[in-house]
Amino acid sequence: MSNAKRPTKEITLLGRGYIIACDTGEEAKLDRAARYLDRAMQGINAQSSVLGSERVAIMAALNITHELLEAMDEHRAGEESLNRLNERLERALAKTRQS
Repeated sequence: MSNAKRPTKEITLLGRGYIIACDTGEEAKLDRAARYLDRAMQGINAQSSVLGSERVAIMAALNITHELLEAMDEHRAGEESLNRLNERLERALAKTRQS
């Protein structure tokens, strides 16, 4: 195993800094993810400022997971719709070739 230290990047969530391991070239993606998570956490924190940061993080994670699952379901439905359309086109082409 290599003794090389992985590069790190600082992110801020709810005003608190965290040092996160981040592969070279992935910094922009980490920044984007951190901003998204911070916005989600800020929204939850604004609704109920009595919650601890751990609870806010868990609720944000659940909300983001819900968003991801909804997007995956929509993507899957879109793929199924495209597959059905493709099958219809293939059948129509096959009929045209037989004529």
